[in-house]
Amino acid sequence: MSTRVRWLGHSCLLFETQGKHVLVDPFLTGNPKAAAQAEEVPADLILLSHGHGDHVGDTVAIAKRTGATVVTNYEIGEWLKAPAQGLEKVHGMQHGGGLHFEGIGRVKLTLAFHGSVLPDGTYGGNPCGFLIKFDDGTTVYDAADTALFSDMALIGEEGVDLALLPIGDYYTMGPDDAVRAVKLIGPKAVMPIHYNTFGPIVQDAKSWADKVRGATKAEPVVLEPGDWYEIK
Repeated sequence: MSTRVRWLGHSCLLFETQGKHVLVDPFLTGNPKAAAQAEEVPADLILLSHGHGDHVGDTVAIAKRTGATVVTNYEIGEWLKAPAQGLEKVHGMQHGGGLHFEGIGRVKLTLAFHGSVLPDGTYGGNPCGFLIKFDDGTTVYDAADTALFSDMALIGEEGVDLALLPIGDYYTMGPDDAVRAVKLIGPKAVMPIHYNTFGPIVQDAKSWADKVRGATKAEPVVLEPGDWYEIK
């Protein structure tokens, strides 16, 4: 079975690949659009893009329950290992660096233009996105929270099967810039994230999908929270 992804609402994603689970930005508790509870989601690997509460979410609780390894930037990695959080299986990496995880694939940190401060006010370092090359050959780019930037074209040179792009506007790029991002990346398919959770980021994803179809060759994939998509 090929790699598939489940959108759990906001920017929380659950990838299933070869019997392993990769959980991204697990904001579930307090998320009005959450399609699962923190107590029930599986995780072998957790990817954390930046320090804002709507992304850190339930990372610590889920990592402790499942024994998952957390991948994030260096500053957040140190925060997670501090006594108050108490995690041990953490890789605090830097942009452009990557690491292979047995049975899953290689995860590389990419640029993202956003802010990052942790829930307790601690500096959260530079935010990031993730380029994931799964062992089954599937390549996924999760832009996470970001503005549009031209180096997305370099990421696209990796041959992206699925791009995950924020469309909410206000805190991240909006629908029009997300269409421009699709043109730069050139993915086979693209899925919107980080929208409709709160008032300032309400968007019409189906209208955005029509713009993607009209302006690019990518297949837009609009899911309801809880739905799965098998990556082709």
